[in-house]
Amino acid sequence: MSTAAPISLADENRYQDLFLHELNWNAPDHPPVSVTTEAGETHTITNVASYRGIRVWSCDGIPGSRTEADIDRVIGKTTTDRLVVFHNDAEQVWRWPARRSTNNTTATRLTRHRHRNGQPDPPFEARLNAIRLPIDHEVDANTLLSRVRDAFDVETRNESRRASKLMARMYTALERAYPQSADRAARDHEISVTMARILFLMFGDDTDMWEPDGKPDAFRDFIHLETTTDAANLAEQLNGLFADLNSSTASRTVPYINGGLFDEPVTIPPVDKEFRDAILDACAVDWSTISPAIFGSMFQSVRDAQTRRELGEHYTSEENILKTLNPLFLDELRTEFDNARTHPDAAKQLNKLWKKLGDIRYMDPACGCGNFIIVAYRELRDLELQIMEQLQELGGDNQLSFDPTLSLKVTLDHFHGIEVDEWPARIAETAMFLTNRQCDLKLKQRFGEAPRRLPIQTQTRIVVQSALTLDWNTVMSAGTASIIAGNPPFLGISQRTAQQTSELQVVWGTGYHGTLDYVTGWYAKAVDYFSTHDGLWAFVSTNSVLQGEAVAPLFRRITEHKWRIKFAHRTFPWTSEAAGRAAVHCIIIGFAKKVTQPRLFDYPRLGAAPVERAGVTNITPYLTDGPPVLVEPATNPLNPQIGAVAYGNKPTDGGNLIVEADAYQAVMADPIAAKYVRRYVGARELLHDTMRHCLWLRDADPEDLERSPVLKERVAAARQFRSASRAESTRDAASTAHEFRQVSQPDTAYLCIPRHISENYPYFLSQRYEADVICSDANFLSPDPDGFIFAAISSTMFMTWQRTIGGRIKSDLRFNKLLAWNTFPLPTIGDDRRAQIIAAGKEILSARAQLTTLALAEMYNLATFPEGLRQAHRQLDYIVDDIFGIQDSNIPELDRQDVLFSHYRRLTKRK
Repeated sequence: MSTAAPISLADENRYQDLFLHELNWNAPDHPPVSVTTEAGETHTITNVASYRGIRVWSCDGIPGSRTEADIDRVIGKTTTDRLVVFHNDAEQVWRWPARRSTNNTTATRLTRHRHRNGQPDPPFEARLNAIRLPIDHEVDANTLLSRVRDAFDVETRNESRRASKLMARMYTALERAYPQSADRAARDHEISVTMARILFLMFGDDTDMWEPDGKPDAFRDFIHLETTTDAANLAEQLNGLFADLNSSTASRTVPYINGGLFDEPVTIPPVDKEFRDAILDACAVDWSTISPAIFGSMFQSVRDAQTRRELGEHYTSEENILKTLNPLFLDELRTEFDNARTHPDAAKQLNKLWKKLGDIRYMDPACGCGNFIIVAYRELRDLELQIMEQLQELGGDNQLSFDPTLSLKVTLDHFHGIEVDEWPARIAETAMFLTNRQCDLKLKQRFGEAPRRLPIQTQTRIVVQSALTLDWNTVMSAGTASIIAGNPPFLGISQRTAQQTSELQVVWGTGYHGTLDYVTGWYAKAVDYFSTHDGLWAFVSTNSVLQGEAVAPLFRRITEHKWRIKFAHRTFPWTSEAAGRAAVHCIIIGFAKKVTQPRLFDYPRLGAAPVERAGVTNITPYLTDGPPVLVEPATNPLNPQIGAVAYGNKPTDGGNLIVEADAYQAVMADPIAAKYVRRYVGARELLHDTMRHCLWLRDADPEDLERSPVLKERVAAARQFRSASRAESTRDAASTAHEFRQVSQPDTAYLCIPRHISENYPYFLSQRYEADVICSDANFLSPDPDGFIFAAISSTMFMTWQRTIGGRIKSDLRFNKLLAWNTFPLPTIGDDRRAQIIAAGKEILSARAQLTTLALAEMYNLATFPEGLRQAHRQLDYIVDDIFGIQDSNIPELDRQDVLFSHYRRLTKRK
């Protein structure tokens, strides 16, 4: 069972449920506030949640900016830090008082974030997730304030590189030159073209590109000498220069360029002195030393973070690019080179390899600013140069058998890209020109000359379109020498737009599964692209593609088409050259149909260097070493001995059956209602031993429901809430509004298992409660009469299985009874072993009982993990590990996964 997504609760105006049950805030602590406007309208604003002085308010209606500001000012007298949500049936406006300091004074203005109900809204979803509080520990007020500000008051981030700052200055000054009435799409297009051209010219200044017809620093001198210091004629001069560079007959400052870079007529509007100063400052940078591979992140830093999030863009470091390209094909080519140069017929083998390089066709179908294409091209050009050098060193007939300026086989037109956004596509095309020039300079340094590239004849083609709606063969025809690799966008189901979801459904067809990340669309397209050829392909992905229910539908299609994993990098933390880089964990997987030596890279700890595992024979979809395996959800445990778990009790009551702390005394003052108050345990209460209560009226006397004012009012409110629901099943439950919507509470003591826990705990936590403690639907439960389920869940082997198979919400582990618990491959055990496991579990409970001042979350804090409790878990692990055939409890997680999958395959073969 899953709860409604946060955005769905917001769409239903269920703000208290949203903040209390999904975002983990505390109950409201202030009475409603009434505000009468100058126009005589009265609005009641309700406090729906709070946390350490920060309050969330809800106002029925969207009265307009002026009235909203008046209302906010009134609320501000009671609440310094607040979110106010104005809403109606169609939309909602979230307002946060942002403070700006100027001229030694501080002004407050309301930010405004509008969301239309029922519409996909990834930025809004991201904001809600940003203010979700952790369930495993309390945060202070300043931390939450920082989160809310980051979500609702996003400031422009300072750029870390001087070049980035200068490009941002240019962009801003140029954007300011356009009138407010200018079409935004046309304006952005013209700015992207202009910025790409200026970057090209500055790079040309610093790489001797204008020789022999031009002079060094020609563009810088042009700006200095041909434009006035007040920039009055700068736009006119640049427009003329760009026209000249597209004309083969015009007299010009630098040689004729063309090649697509200057052929589009773009007229820059009049600009100011700031734009000229920014260009000259940028010209002072030595662009020859800056790798074009960082241009993408540098240029993207100019644009706002929201654009990046909407497109799912994540800019890859060279380190991570080479983690992809090296094992996919570059390492093999380098090995071939080493073998060729020591071969008895070295010249023949070197020429054969050289031709092979020329046959390669490479495409990144989510190329962004071209980082992957740039690095792939640069590395192949470097290898080609080594081949040419080796042939020269061989002497004899080989020495003068080629012209280094004419014989190059690795060329720009062998590299292709697809990019949904024009801005990065333009940068990618330009950066490839610049990379080409850097490679030519290396050639010139070795052989004394380099090819003449101007006017541009050959270039990389970047198609601006969504890769999931395009036939990739129209960009680059598939062949046996075709290579696909890149870093597609990561967008979960709650982050992507309706259009993106539609694209994903089309490419997956009947194989579509709702848990598939947007990035998996590129996997499906790659399989289709190579339907008749045996190429190579690899993608960087978020590790969510290997978690939960998404694994089976993703890899079923891949394996059905005979693809095998050629190499893989297991989970590692993301690194990017871009400011505000993505905080995600990634994996890299490369595929081929013929794999002789698969390569698996593991990370002993997050942030550590990769370690290649020796002796790998096959890589599974879970990036372990072993025969193929796919874990499917199971309705019953594979091993019936482990017992079943059930979902907790779900109220679906609008909060009316829940007794929050501020209402507890009032409810208990009603003697009839007090009889039905029970302790109510969700994941947070379980982990932190905090108190919460509910009204448990399942067997209540009907007359009590009428005699008690508290019960009568709350049940009526719950009935009204259910009756207004969009879900038919919830409306049907209005007739039994005194009961929880779904009930699973046992009549005996039971084990309570949180649905989510932090990934930082060493074990999956659970706790036993008596029958009169009500388990919420934030948990699972099991009667577990002898404690065996508690012990099994508390073992390292289950925690390893949960991390490997179970889903996640953000980084938190998500318990799933069908996928993670029912499939847990515990071998069949005898009575003696079962008794040993139960006894070891009791020792853990005994060790916990000694820690009377600590909540469960505090007990399992790794920094202060009590030794007695640690030893009790070790004893349990010794027994459980032995059942699985593990003798060394210190083995790496990857080895434990191998053992678990081996037992899973055995158990599923019996079914």
